[in-house]
Amino acid sequence: MAKRDYSSVSGAVREHYRTLREKQTVEYVDRMHARYSEFSEPRSWPQLFEDLGGFIDVSDPDISLPNDVHLFQTAEAMRRDGLPDWMQVVGLVHDIGKCMHLNGCDEDGTSVAQQWGCVGDTFVTGHPLPPGTIFPEFDSTPRESIYDPGCGLRNVRVSFGHDEWLYRVLSPIDLPQEALYIIRFHSLYPWHSEGAYTELEDALDRRMKPLVQQFNRYDLYTKENTPYTAEQRAEMMAYYAELIGRFLPPVIMI
Repeated sequence: MAKRDYSSVSGAVREHYRTLREKQTVEYVDRMHARYSEFSEPRSWPQLFEDLGGFIDVSDPDISLPNDVHLFQTAEAMRRDGLPDWMQVVGLVHDIGKCMHLNGCDEDGTSVAQQWGCVGDTFVTGHPLPPGTIFPEFDSTPRESIYDPGCGLRNVRVSFGHDEWLYRVLSPIDLPQEALYIIRFHSLYPWHSEGAYTELEDALDRRMKPLVQQFNRYDLYTKENTPYTAEQRAEMMAYYAELIGRFLPPVIMI
């Protein structure tokens, strides 16, 4: 399948990645883990989808519609192909973490105006930037790794964003381990799409990688700048409300 094309992206996309690479350090990631790990605001799933209806991902070169449209596109493709129900749920909610902008701020890069702490391809901080990473000219990573070989991706500081935030929101819920893993690492493109970071993998990462790669095909290659009609959205909401009810509580804390 064709890769995403960043050769003619807007200046806003380039600036997003320049800022992200400059500011996403090990110290920044640790601060964000502490700052965005207290979840006290209840939010229903219809509210969360509505919240994403006003959010456009500045880093995405493939779609310019609000992010809720992309979630339905991903889940609908999985539904058509008969993927397991839990995978369809992951497709539907995988970017709900971008709702962190509700409690975000410009300084942290977690607002609508400043998204560098929320969206975009992630990378491992405290480790050399691997070949094949987009915008290598903005590399500010160290030349030597701070991690031991084979330590496992769950034990490194991946750059902070909606993946990690949603993983932390949903971790207390009894979801399949595979679902939480996909949510946590679906934006780590250098790893699952470019073959990088294998020196950091452990047995769990090697077992999960094919699932993340399968998910990525639906996440990346279903995007179209075509909005859904009101009738289509009503049908989808009815179908996914039942599905969500089997795997997730009606209200989550964000």
